[in-house]
Amino acid sequence: MSQESNSSDRPAGQDPLLLLKTLQLLWTKKEMQKQLKEEIRRGFAGLEDPLAGLLDMLESSGDWKGKGHSLGYYISSELQLWMKEHPAVQQSGTKLKKLQARVFRILDQCPANLLDPLISIYQLHTADRNYLLGHVSHLYRRGDYKEAAILSIKLKLQPDQDVEKMCAPLLFQDKINLVEDYVGEHPELQRRLLQILDTWCEPDFNIRDVARQYQGLSRYKPDKLNRKMLSKLIFRLLDRFNVDPALCPNVINQRHLRTLNYLFYKRFVEKTMTQENWADHVQSTVGENRWLQGHLIELLLRYCDWSTAARWAQRCNVPKEMLPSEVADELQKLQMQERVEEATKEESYREVKKKDYYQLPIPRANIHLLQNWEEMVQCCEKVLQPGQVVGIDMEWRPSFGMVGKPRVSLLQLAVRDEVFLLDLPRLLEQAEVKDEKEKLPRFIQTLYSNATITKLGYGMSGDLSSLAATCSTLKGMDKQSQSVVDLLTIDKLLQKSSTDWKKGGLKVDVLPPEQSCEDGELRQPEKGLSLLVQHVLGKPLDKTEQMSNWEKRPLREEQILYAASDAYCLLEVYEKLCKDPESFGLSSDLTESLVGKPSVKPRAKKHLNKQEVPSPSGQQCKGSDKETPRPPAPISPKEFSVVCDNMLQGLGRYLRCLGVDVRMLENEDDHRKAAEIARQEGRVILTSGLPYQTLQSQVGEGRCFSVNCSGKAKEQALQVLQHFNVRVTLADIFSRCQVCNCDKYLKVPKERMRQLVEGSRLSLRDGSTGCPTSYEKPGRTCGAAQPTGSTPGERLESTGPCGADVGLVGGTALQVAAIPPGVLDKAELTDFYCCTRCGKVFWEGSHFGRVVSQFRDILVTVGDEQRVYELN
Repeated sequence: MSQESNSSDRPAGQDPLLLLKTLQLLWTKKEMQKQLKEEIRRGFAGLEDPLAGLLDMLESSGDWKGKGHSLGYYISSELQLWMKEHPAVQQSGTKLKKLQARVFRILDQCPANLLDPLISIYQLHTADRNYLLGHVSHLYRRGDYKEAAILSIKLKLQPDQDVEKMCAPLLFQDKINLVEDYVGEHPELQRRLLQILDTWCEPDFNIRDVARQYQGLSRYKPDKLNRKMLSKLIFRLLDRFNVDPALCPNVINQRHLRTLNYLFYKRFVEKTMTQENWADHVQSTVGENRWLQGHLIELLLRYCDWSTAARWAQRCNVPKEMLPSEVADELQKLQMQERVEEATKEESYREVKKKDYYQLPIPRANIHLLQNWEEMVQCCEKVLQPGQVVGIDMEWRPSFGMVGKPRVSLLQLAVRDEVFLLDLPRLLEQAEVKDEKEKLPRFIQTLYSNATITKLGYGMSGDLSSLAATCSTLKGMDKQSQSVVDLLTIDKLLQKSSTDWKKGGLKVDVLPPEQSCEDGELRQPEKGLSLLVQHVLGKPLDKTEQMSNWEKRPLREEQILYAASDAYCLLEVYEKLCKDPESFGLSSDLTESLVGKPSVKPRAKKHLNKQEVPSPSGQQCKGSDKETPRPPAPISPKEFSVVCDNMLQGLGRYLRCLGVDVRMLENEDDHRKAAEIARQEGRVILTSGLPYQTLQSQVGEGRCFSVNCSGKAKEQALQVLQHFNVRVTLADIFSRCQVCNCDKYLKVPKERMRQLVEGSRLSLRDGSTGCPTSYEKPGRTCGAAQPTGSTPGERLESTGPCGADVGLVGGTALQVAAIPPGVLDKAELTDFYCCTRCGKVFWEGSHFGRVVSQFRDILVTVGDEQRVYELN
């Protein structure tokens, strides 16, 4: 509909276009914001039809079509608020349908932030559903996949759409968050999406065949959506939406195959798993799955021999037709003697290792495995004595990355000269049968909440979380715990201490990484509790049973001894530290400072985009049940340096425009390069979607931030600045070169620049090859405000015949040929600013005003910057 026809259909009253001109004038002046708001409300009150008037203004002005905060958005938002105070202006019937038809023409070019006000004002959720779906299809066919998805979410159209058709292009564009939002409130769509993603993980599936079905995706690399990334995404969605993993057999098989490879690595490369533990896990992982059994035989042939592969083929009942001929032949010759020899060898290996590891100082008879409540009586009496000190540990079957919290299989309680091992599955099962469900939880709650009993642990927060997953009655017990001593806190203090471990006459033999033990094999460096025990008691824990199948019964003798040692060593470490803390570089008031709430094991932390600032003692802040992260101290853009993943180049340009030190990956760079740069240069990684899961584990805590991939670049920039508390001033805008990130400029007077430009053009006409030309097309040279990083020490030098070959002393050629005609004739320009690294030329122009307008809400006014800039 033309502007003239719109105006002729409108009843008599104030002209919306005259109102728009008034508002545009006020919009350019920051100090007139209050008057702008008043004028908008006064203007709506004077319009005969405010809803039609808003459309007149939007159709005649194009400022709202761009990215960021626009006048059109501001007017629409104010109308939305004004209508709540004046509900009589709402339209209905045929008149409303006509208005809705006009709105749909605007939605074709509508930015995301304008959708909500327009949907609310014109009640688009009441429009004909087929018409709404047709409009979304129009956006989709045009290649605007993100816009089509966002509009579908806001209008709740998902049940009538094809989830694969809508979500596949978004996945290729790495809009993972938007995909999750699209199916977030629709369980059936969640299951359908997971089934689709699982089919993409089939061995012979070619992801490129899917990508070719969608136009406009040529610049995206479909291979980035490989099986590994898809697997991570599927497990993330399974966990978030609480969907049965059996829905995704392909990815479950792939995860089991990775588990098999990991088990082979642990057993045959690191050599940190016993034969029994390894065999248990391999058996439970493969089960009766023929596909996994085939891969198991291949791995056995790679790491072992024909005989071993044949033994496993016999153990798993693998059909002979699946076996290589050599394995099938060996299967006929198996003898039990080989198994006996393997067991003998393992026993000899254990005996040698006893000399290198911590040994329980109590007899085997003092270790009690408790499997019924009658056996628990003695344990309760001893453990709950006032003044008692109890070492607590827990064991569960390794999950190998599967969905869900692990369930505790064994709870170890150590007191002086005795250890009690509580078989939780058996005890809970018996309590269920006898209708005594509360007995065991009540005992555990009493133990943790009794202030007269000191509880020792290592990373108890993670243990308590698993305990709560095992027995729902124990949820929230971490808030009720008293007199808890978490030795993980001590471990952190010891790691920070610069005191020599030999201080006070204590001799600690710390094995360097991969040092040989007495048996001649290489040992991996100690870590966690084992390393703490080594520091304090002189020998590390033997952790070879840690990855046992703790659900399998009966427990082996090695498992029982390991579990008892894990709990009892806490008593000995605590006793030695309390006797002489200063010899370990710790404060003399160690005992008092230790007692608090459970700390968090490094593996149990969740810090997705959280700036956590733990207290030195690892305790939570008083007066609050939850840890409240302290906001980071304000910093300037000059103090903030980042590396942007290659999907966030728009965000990188915005941040660089505001003075932030930004490095950006190229389109062909792998995401992992961001982690290398971040570690080498001390930068924060900015990423989005699936790469965050990989990158955040490769840098320090809080050094990787995931931005909302469905947002515009300006919205992402605001999110980053607010999260890291970066305070931007007017002086920071364009303080860095937009091309090369340099913050040093050379100031050149206009007349001198005119000479350089004329000399450059003259040399080009003469065909000279010695004169430098612009490194970029003229269209890419943009106006800028006066940079703040000018370098007085730099100067120009000329080597050409007419001053054309001009550069800085360091050899940088100035890109004077890129200055468009007419710029030098502007009377208001007095100086130009040249980047000392790449030679880019900048001058003060309207671009500065647009940036100030977009970020006016977060700009900090400092000192002499309290001046008004005329925005062009």
